Amino acid sequence: MPTRRLPHWIHTTLPTAGAVAEMRGKAYGTGLHTVCREARCPNQGECSAGGAATFLILGDKCTRNCSFCAVAHGKPAALNEGEADLVAASVAALHLRHVVITSVTRDDLPDGGASAFSQTVRAIRKFSNRTTIEVLIPDFQGSAEALRTVIASRPDVIGHNLETVPRLYPELRQGSSYPGSLELLRRVGEWGGGIVTKSSIMVGVGETRKEIMHVVRNLVDVQCAVLTIGQYLQPTHRHHAVHRFVPPQEFEDLNEMAVAAGMKEVMAGPLVRSSFRAGQIVEKLRLSSALHRGRGSEIRGLK
Repeated sequence: MPTRRLPHWIHTTLPTAGAVAEMRGKAYGTGLHTVCREARCPNQGECSAGGAATFLILGDKCTRNCSFCAVAHGKPAALNEGEADLVAASVAALHLRHVVITSVTRDDLPDGGASAFSQTVRAIRKFSNRTTIEVLIPDFQGSAEALRTVIASRPDVIGHNLETVPRLYPELRQGSSYPGSLELLRRVGEWGGGIVTKSSIMVGVGETRKEIMHVVRNLVDVQCAVLTIGQYLQPTHRHHAVHRFVPPQEFEDLNEMAVAAGMKEVMAGPLVRSSFRAGQIVEKLRLSSALHRGRGSEIRGLK
């Protein structure tokens, strides 16, 4: 349990029984995992009702052990060779308008799981061509080849979360590199041929306002288009403690500051997570002509 009492502005709507039952039957029932459940996301009700979900591929055990994350750490199980088709079938059965595909970090795999992302995106396209697809990827230990594999499958959005400010990486993200994550996002912007780039950070872990804005400017410099900012909530007493609960007005200020710094789209709030209202952001970018799917076009950097 969290070690600090939640303030009054931290509240959410519980998922409806119907939405949960449908997700369990058409996703969990097939042995698939979702971040909605594994990471204890507070927005399950809204996403389920809004035709969106985030699937967790490559198992439910992460090879890294970040001190903020609720996803289990341990030795991963063998890969499910039929997982891509199962995810695609679930997306179709649930009539999802937007789907996010993410994974545990699999440093044990030669390509870090990049081929599984690619296979899943392509499978979803076969069954649900009108569904917009977002992938939230790990760093692939800096492998350019792995990233090119994901880009070649042409998702609508490629996200990679910085999570926190550089100073706190040794404490919160052991095994990860802030410069390496920025470089991944820069490569997506350079090679992606119109694929939207996205990242997310959490606040309330000990960062300063100045450090947050440093991260925002770094993201603008690498052409990252979308940023989400949310409150860190301690999953259990064994995880990193909450340093402070950021009030709603501060999130509004951060939103305005990030937009002023050059971010195209910002979603900031106490319960915002990287996949929060992701489909709405994609639609807004599409309407503003910032999103060009270019599924049949040549991708820069992939020659």
